[in-house]
Amino acid sequence: MFIAVYEFEIKEGTETEFRKAWLEVTKAIYQNCGSFGSRLHTSDNPNILVGYAQWPDRQQWEKDHKLTDALYLQARQRMKYCLVQLKTVYQLEVSDDYLQAPPAT
Repeated sequence: MFIAVYEFEIKEGTETEFRKAWLEVTKAIYQNCGSFGSRLHTSDNPNILVGYAQWPDRQQWEKDHKLTDALYLQARQRMKYCLVQLKTVYQLEVSDDYLQAPPAT
């Protein structure tokens, strides 16, 4: 499994809009590009969000996924509008895994 870790620096006051757009973009990538999905995290800095995306392998992540869906493209533009900068912080291969789902209650 391959993991990409991203740091999103967003403009002040755009967190709600960014998070909505991020979700739409992430759903489209999941549905059309073969990813396993992604998670978005807040940080101690209110203008920095951290996301990580899981993929079956690096090759699937590196493919040129040319999505042309209008909703995806609009969400991507809204996401870009909110950004100051985007960094891919880490590109990781899973070596050991014991991440578990919470027990059912």
